Amino acid sequence: MAEKDLGYRRVQCTGRGSYIISLPKEWVQDLDLKRGSEIAFNVEPDSTLMLVPRKIQEKEGRGNLPKPREYYISIDSKETIQSTLRMIKALYAIGADIIRVHVKNPQDAVKYKNEIKNLSRDSFLGSEIIDETPDEITLQILIKHSEFSIEKAVRRMAIVALAANRDAIAALKDRNTVLFDSVINAHKDVSRLALYIVRQLKYGIERNLYRELGFRTPKEFLLYRVAVNDIESIAQNALNIINNVDSLQKLIDEEMLFLKDPVDEEIFHQLLDFSSLAQQSYDDAIKALFKREYKDAEKLISKRESFKPLENELIMLMSSKKLDPNIASVLRLIFDSSRRIMDYSRSMAELTLNRTVEEQCSTLAYK
Repeated sequence: MAEKDLGYRRVQCTGRGSYIISLPKEWVQDLDLKRGSEIAFNVEPDSTLMLVPRKIQEKEGRGNLPKPREYYISIDSKETIQSTLRMIKALYAIGADIIRVHVKNPQDAVKYKNEIKNLSRDSFLGSEIIDETPDEITLQILIKHSEFSIEKAVRRMAIVALAANRDAIAALKDRNTVLFDSVINAHKDVSRLALYIVRQLKYGIERNLYRELGFRTPKEFLLYRVAVNDIESIAQNALNIINNVDSLQKLIDEEMLFLKDPVDEEIFHQLLDFSSLAQQSYDDAIKALFKREYKDAEKLISKRESFKPLENELIMLMSSKKLDPNIASVLRLIFDSSRRIMDYSRSMAELTLNRTVEEQCSTLAYK
C-alpha cells in the first residue's frame, strides 16, 4: 500500500485516566478490521508509534508476541519437597509461563505431584496443570498481565485482609468454626494475590512497562511493593489472632482452663471501636493512594496522632482489669494488630505524598 496522509486525530481522555484516539475509518476498512481485532503498538527509537494489526504480524512471521518463558526442573531423591516447591514459587514470581517438573524416582512421583498441584491451586493465580505423565507434571500460567491490573489486585488484597482482621476479632467472642475457616482462607487469598502482584511488578520492571501497568513513573513499582508487604502483614496478624483464639478454645475444651466470666465486655467493645477506626483509616489511605490525593493523605498523617490518647486509654483499661493471662494475651494481640494497621495507614499516606508531591508542586503559582 502506497504512503497516504490520513490527517490528524485529537487525543481524548476517557475520564478514568486513560487516553484514546480514534482510528481512521478508511484504514480500518482497507485492512478489514472488526470490533475486537488486536493491534500491536510499537514505540520506535524516535518516539513515533507504529500500529500493526496482529493478523499482518502473524502473516509476515514477525509477530511481536514474546516466546513463552519455559523452565524445566528435574528432582532427585536428595531434594526435599519444600525445596522444590520454593523453586517453583520463585519461578512463578519471576514470570515463568510454563514450568515442567520431572521426578527421577518413580516412587516419589505421586507424592511430589500432589504437593505441586496443591501449591498451584493455593498459591498461584491463573495457573493450570496442562500435562501430566507418571513421572512429570507441567504447569502453565494462563492469566495475562492486562486482564487483572496491579491496582485491582492490591485493592482486592486490602479488602480481603481487613475482612480477615474483623473475623479474627469476632472469633474471640463467637468461637464459630466458620470464622476460623474464613480467616485461614483469606490469608491464603492474600498470599496468592501478593505473589501475583510481585510477578506483575517484575514483568513490568524487566520490560519498562510502567505506563502499560497504570503507573506514571517507574518509581511507583517500589511504592506498590511496599503496599503489598503491609497488606500481607495485616492478613498474617489476623491469622496469628485466630491461631491464639483456637489455642484458647482447645484449653477450654480439654478442661485445662476454666473461665468464670466471658470476655470483658468493656474491653472488647473498646477494642472493636479502636479496630474500626484503624480499618477506616487504612481504607481511606488506600483510596488516597489510588486517587492520587495529596491533601487527603496529608490529613491522614495528621489524624494518626489523634489516636494516641485512645491507645493509652485502652492500655490503662486492660491493665486495670484482673484478666486471665490467656485472655489477656489474645486481647493484647488484637490491640497490637489494630495499632499496626494505623501505622500502615500512615505509611500508605506517606507513599501517596511521595507519589504525588511533584505534581502538587508543579501546580504552584509564583508571583
